Formats: sequence, C-alpha cells, structure tokens
Amino acid sequence: MTESWAILNKYKVLAAAFVLIAGSFYMGVLTAKVSVYEKQLGIGNKGNTLGQKVIAADQPTPAPTAPPKDVKVDSVTATDHIRGNKDARIALIEYSDLECPFCKKFHPTAKKVLDTYQNQIVWVYRHFPLSQLHSKAKKEAEATECAAKLAGNDGFWQMMDKIFEVTPSNNGLDLATLPDLAAQVGIDKTAFAACLDSGEMASRVDTQYQSGVNSGVTGTPGNFLLDTKTGRVIEIPGAVPFENINQAIDSMLK
Repeated sequence: MTESWAILNKYKVLAAAFVLIAGSFYMGVLTAKVSVYEKQLGIGNKGNTLGQKVIAADQPTPAPTAPPKDVKVDSVTATDHIRGNKDARIALIEYSDLECPFCKKFHPTAKKVLDTYQNQIVWVYRHFPLSQLHSKAKKEAEATECAAKLAGNDGFWQMMDKIFEVTPSNNGLDLATLPDLAAQVGIDKTAFAACLDSGEMASRVDTQYQSGVNSGVTGTPGNFLLDTKTGRVIEIPGAVPFENINQAIDSMLK
C-alpha cells in the first residue's frame, strides 16, 4: 500500500513538472509572437519623427492614429504672412517653430504643396515658438517680423527660408548671426539689428502663438487646411509627408 502511494505521488510530481514546463514554453512562444506583432505594427516604439509637443520636453508628438479631424482655426487676414495666391480657395495654415527639427523637415514639403497646387492654394505661416524646448525660437521669430517690417512680405519669407536653411535646429543657431543673415537676403543690417534689439516684434509673435493655442495646437508643426469657400477646416499635425496633405487637399477641392 505504501509502495503504491509512493509510486502514485511520484507520477503526480512528474505530471505537475510536465505541466509547468509546457506552460512556460507556451508563454514564451506567445510573448515572442506578441513582440513580432508589435514590431510589425510599429506599436513598440516610444518615439516618432512627426513633431514636438508644447509641454513635455524632448517628447515627440505621437503619430496620428486616426483620419484628419475637422476643427476651427483663425481665418486668414491682411496681417498674415502669405505665400502664393491670396485669393486661393485652400489655405495651408502652419503654426511653426524655427528651431523645431520637424518644422525644418516640413518646410520643403509645404513648398512642394504650393508648387503642386499653384493658384489653388495659399501658404500662411504663423509663429508658435516652443520656448520650453527652444529658448532661441521666439527671438528668431521676432527676426522674421523685423524682416517683414523692413522688406515687406517677401523679406519675411526670405528671412524665414534662410533661418531654416542654416539652423541645425534644437537651439543650435547663434542669435548673433541674425543680422548677418538679414544682410544676406538684402535687408539693411543696422536697421534690422535696431529692430531686433528693441523687442518691438515680441507682442506680434505672442499674438500668433495665442492664435495657435486657441486653435488647439499642442505641438509643431501644427498644420491646418482651410477651405475658404465652405469654411471647412482639416487639422493635419506634424511633419507629415506630401502624400497626406495631397489627399486632404484633393478631397476638399472635389
């Protein structure tokens, strides 16, 4: 009787061990499969290349996971800086930071949009410096406003293009070089320096920043497509590829 119980207990122990080993193997396989699925879907990544958030320092804006949504944005006015046909049906309104690497990446994309749609679209640039991340961005924004004061709308865009061209982003531009950059685009260096040093353009930058806040911008670049005919607005945040904007514009022009 004792021997029989001993044999029975022995088999029970072996059976339990087998179940434990088999269960561990199954969980290992399941974990491996989940890991593979995460990589395939791209959900295991903590970073992305689309944009920068306003508050969370050094944390990029999450990639959009849903189709562009309808929102509201301040309409285009005579005080805006525009590039292209001012009477165009579609306005690409960009809230941007001159030291944001994602804004620098998006800059040629916006140019391509303008070149592709020509008279059907106008590009509107508004300042949204992320001072928590880029302490120099606001002064650079003021620099473009000084360029606008001294050389008009063309001067504004030329100065902005130049800053995006030379800055390494992430606070990498030496602010002392701004007067030289202005001179390179044909603006009087002395008058420019006087304007920049006075800080007279700070309030204009602040107003545009607040406009972005009111429109729900939480990171840069903050992009909106406004159909001036219907009033419809589509938000497309981040340094999205041309194809994303292309599809949205085509849907609005139908």
